[in-house]
Amino acid sequence: MDERDRHKEGLKVRRAVLGEAHLERAQAAENEFNSAFQDLITRYAWGEIWTRPGLPRRTRSLITIAMLVALNRGDELKMHIRAALQNGVTREELREVLLQTAIYCGVPAANAAFHFAEELLSEAGE
Repeated sequence: MDERDRHKEGLKVRRAVLGEAHLERAQAAENEFNSAFQDLITRYAWGEIWTRPGLPRRTRSLITIAMLVALNRGDELKMHIRAALQNGVTREELREVLLQTAIYCGVPAANAAFHFAEELLSEAGE
């Protein structure tokens, strides 16, 4: 696959996982300074990793959530919790991943993640 194809596939997956509104916001915010970064994450995060057949998107979402809790990346965590719900992750699966992060990432990190998740689940009507 050449880089243009990887970018094209990455956009498809990014749109499917994060939603059209997110992609439109990201593209509207793109400028000369950050366009190389947007291209990079579209090609490699979305076009290379998220398109691999070895794991379903639900599993990739759960792994990503756990890593973002560990790294204490609240804004990205919120985005990926929303994406996980779109990918079919259940409330129970999300809770179990967050419980496990309390042990391996620390209680304060998991506490913040639970607050984010509760807020987003409430918005989603769950």
